[in-house]
Amino acid sequence: MATDTAAPVHVLVMDDNPNIREFIKDSLLEPQGYRVSVAADGQEGVEKALELRPDLILLDYEMPRLNGIEVLRTLQKHQVTIPVILITSYGSESVAVEVFRLGVRDYVPKPFTADELYQAMERVLHQVHLEREREQLMAQLQVTNRDLAQRLKELDTLYHVSKSVTTLYEREKLMERIVDAALYITGALEGLLVLLDSQTGEPRVGTHRIYANNEYRSLESRALMLHDTDLMVGVPLQSRGQVIGALTLSNKVSRQPFTPHDRLLLKMLGDYAAIAIENVRLLNELEERREREKRELRALFEHYVAPQVVERLLQSPQSVQPGGQRQVISILFADIRGFTAFSAQTSPEVLMGVLNQHLGCAAGVILEEEGTLDKFLGDGVMAFFNAPLPQRDYALRAVRTAWKIMQRVQTLHTELPIQHRLPLGIGISTGEAVVGNLGTSNLVNYTAIGSTVNKAHALQELAGPWKILICQRTYDLVRDQVRVKALPSVWIKGQSQPERAYEIEAFAES
Repeated sequence: MATDTAAPVHVLVMDDNPNIREFIKDSLLEPQGYRVSVAADGQEGVEKALELRPDLILLDYEMPRLNGIEVLRTLQKHQVTIPVILITSYGSESVAVEVFRLGVRDYVPKPFTADELYQAMERVLHQVHLEREREQLMAQLQVTNRDLAQRLKELDTLYHVSKSVTTLYEREKLMERIVDAALYITGALEGLLVLLDSQTGEPRVGTHRIYANNEYRSLESRALMLHDTDLMVGVPLQSRGQVIGALTLSNKVSRQPFTPHDRLLLKMLGDYAAIAIENVRLLNELEERREREKRELRALFEHYVAPQVVERLLQSPQSVQPGGQRQVISILFADIRGFTAFSAQTSPEVLMGVLNQHLGCAAGVILEEEGTLDKFLGDGVMAFFNAPLPQRDYALRAVRTAWKIMQRVQTLHTELPIQHRLPLGIGISTGEAVVGNLGTSNLVNYTAIGSTVNKAHALQELAGPWKILICQRTYDLVRDQVRVKALPSVWIKGQSQPERAYEIEAFAES
């Protein structure tokens, strides 16, 4: 109930019947802890909804000034997304179906019982709670992603700043400075920095330093000149819970034993020393990983996109997220018409040559327009635009690619025997798809999947020889650059509504 939350749920009741309004307000909701506002007609209800922004609206369908549908349309026009429960009479279920399209979450037929109303409200409020919880989680995830990106950026900055110490010589100088600092803050004469081999775990001397004659210098020996056990102190160097080495000192200048304070200072320095040494190692690994990622990125994309696109990807590899991600793209399918009949009467050698000539024209144009060449599908080709890198005019690029493919293949036909001149049909759709790496650890393909892909393929199958068909969304994005012929709406598998299709008749840039 409403009393379970920190603040009472605010419900706006819109009903022109004062008896029903007061019954819902006084008898049903307020006794359960809900905060209730009422409106006697649709216009008043809209005004209060915009002003008060309640958590839930109980909406009567038949009201003066504005009926239920008009209220919903007005709220939608103002981009108000308050959850709504429709209260309607028996026999008006068809009305409920209609208003569901306008954002109604549930409905209660009149006459109703208190339990029926409570149950509907609980269902809707629970659903809204889950949605808000999901939005909060998504917001937290975005913040976390930004923090991770910032940390990566800081690490990358540290890499560039500290690049001078990543060589063996600079690493040794770093260890020398660590030992010198330990000698300085504790007043010791000797210091030995030992590191564990990351592969074998065996200790090896990193640096052996001594303070004498007011200067620090290195020693070739591998053991401390220990005169008394009270004159020796050491701390482990730990990184991420693992011991990576040790820092040991001996023989204080004052000939006094090391104090607890000396040990505390050495421990603090040891923590910083471990971080510094680990950073050098991490920086080397980061460099190796960056180079490996670049090699993997080049190997993954050099067969799909133009060389200049690969170079831009290498400059910003973070733009290609691992796995798949949803984004809007334009997808192009081009297919050779009459290929099956042609292949039945043509030798495999000739067949392969003709196929390569036609698909080679298509692939060349796709790469020229910086599209992503997804795959060859027998006698066809699939490509998409606006991924892996964003393109402001991705839909225009797709249409221009289709137009240029037709021109390029027709030019090719002037050089081929008549029997080798095979026409193409092309389909293009624009919409959201999941784009990313698909496959196994041994074989990965950068591709796109989803209903937008299916739509483009279906349009291609509907396209006749030398025809280019595009969907409504593609047309909306390129309508100023093309002249089209509107076709009858077609049903595409998987869609609940018929799809408007357009045939490209002329292209402005041609």
